[in-house]
Amino acid sequence: MSDYIRLPLEDAQALARQALLRQGFSTGHAAAIAQVLGAGERDECHSHGFYRLPGIVATVRSGKADPAAEPVVTDQAPGIARVDARRGFSPLAFERGLPLLVEKARRQGVAALAVNNCFHFSALWPEVEAIAAEGLAGLAMTPSHSWVAPAGGRRPVFGTNPIAFAWPRPGANPFVFDFATSAIARGDIELHRRDGKELQPGWAVDADGNPTTDPEAALAGAMLTFGGHKGSALAAMVELLAGPLIGDLTSADSMAFDDGAKVAPLHGELIVAFDPALFPGHGSPESSARAEALFASIVDQGARLPSQRRYAARARSNADGVTLPRSLYETMAELAA
Repeated sequence: MSDYIRLPLEDAQALARQALLRQGFSTGHAAAIAQVLGAGERDECHSHGFYRLPGIVATVRSGKADPAAEPVVTDQAPGIARVDARRGFSPLAFERGLPLLVEKARRQGVAALAVNNCFHFSALWPEVEAIAAEGLAGLAMTPSHSWVAPAGGRRPVFGTNPIAFAWPRPGANPFVFDFATSAIARGDIELHRRDGKELQPGWAVDADGNPTTDPEAALAGAMLTFGGHKGSALAAMVELLAGPLIGDLTSADSMAFDDGAKVAPLHGELIVAFDPALFPGHGSPESSARAEALFASIVDQGARLPSQRRYAARARSNADGVTLPRSLYETMAELAA
């Protein structure tokens, strides 16, 4: 028997949705979470795919997250919308807040959405892609748990603190990047541990602050930022903009709230949308042509645009289905039973 199982994406999402419903999630949360998990698996971002489902369930079983929390959307200010997730998971909160964010951005050119009190587990690119699908540019950022040491330090202060950006392109997939300000995503370290693989040098230090390539030692110690002091500064920016600015927790606060439960982080998220039609470029053909010329100057010399590999993986998965470790598939089936 193979250690892996291949099935249509729709079937895998349906299984995840059923598992969430059986574990007490509301219909809205189950659908939104299964959609985001399926998007990660479809694009072969396995660390943000169905691998996350058991952890999501564990977060609810810990008593910290509400699987049926109804997000509350508030028109905070002319350029600001807010969603209180009420200690529910982030996908449904974003889904509920997106229409108001888009409306505000189209009305005045730029708008921000603050999502508060949410448990966040997903990548950010599904969110900025949803903004780009509306013809808008999008920027998103969020803290997490304090797992990452600042440049020159050895004790965790920052979260993995991802930043994502999307630029809409006529007749083509949007230009999207989504990366952690840590040298690697936390989920990828956990996958290295699961698969018995060593980490690359420069990704983490052990509990004594010594460089390590052992995933177990890294998880007990601290991750490192990418690019030294540059990544460290960006991580601090994310802490401030998606924490104190929007009245929410820092990564250290989230870790304190977790109190050893080792479940998904609780914090906020800042999302900004820009409408090119209202900026000085007026979304003109000339401005669009300049953007496309920029992209062409990258790929024409053999380099690739961010997300090109994801888009290729997406096409494969849509045609051939997704491949899951059999142990993960069986866990999902047990949760759905």
